[in-house]
Amino acid sequence: MNRRRNVRLSIAVVALASLGVIVAGCTATPITPSPTVTKSPVATAEPTVDAAPALVPNGTADENLPFFAQIVQRVWDGGGSDAVSGRAYIDALSAAGFDKASMQVTQDMTTVGNPAESIQFSVLLGEDCLVGQVGPATGEAVSVVLPVLGTGTCLLGETRLIDW
Repeated sequence: MNRRRNVRLSIAVVALASLGVIVAGCTATPITPSPTVTKSPVATAEPTVDAAPALVPNGTADENLPFFAQIVQRVWDGGGSDAVSGRAYIDALSAAGFDKASMQVTQDMTTVGNPAESIQFSVLLGEDCLVGQVGPATGEAVSVVLPVLGTGTCLLGETRLIDW
C-alpha cells in the first residue's frame, strides 16, 4: 500500500507542479510603460539667399568684380555675333552703371580682317582695373582684377577708341 500511496503522491506532486506552470504562464506580466518622447520645436535658421551682385558706386575693383563678371558672363552666354564684340561688352557695362570714360577695349578684328581670337576690355577703378577677356581662344568669359599699368591704363597695346 505504501507503494501505491507513493505513486499517488508522485502523481499528485507532478500534477500540482504542472498546474503551477500552466497558471504561471497565464498570468499577465506587468507592462513597463516606455517613456513618451515629445519633440520640441527646434529653431532652424532661415536659409540665406545671396544677394545678386550689384554695382558698388565708388567701390573698389574687388568689390565690383562679382557684378562686372556677371555682366560679362551674361553677354558671353548670349552668344552670336555679340559674344566677341567689344561694343557689346562696353554697352552692357555702361548700361549697368560703369563709367564709359574709364573703359578700354581691344580690336574685334585682326590687322588682316579676321575676327579676333580673343578681345579684352577693362574698367579703371582707382588703382586697379576690372579686366574681361572673351573669345574662341579663351573658350569662356574671364574676369579679373589687375593693378593699373604704369601708363595709367589697364590694357597693353593698341586699344579701340570708344566713340559711340
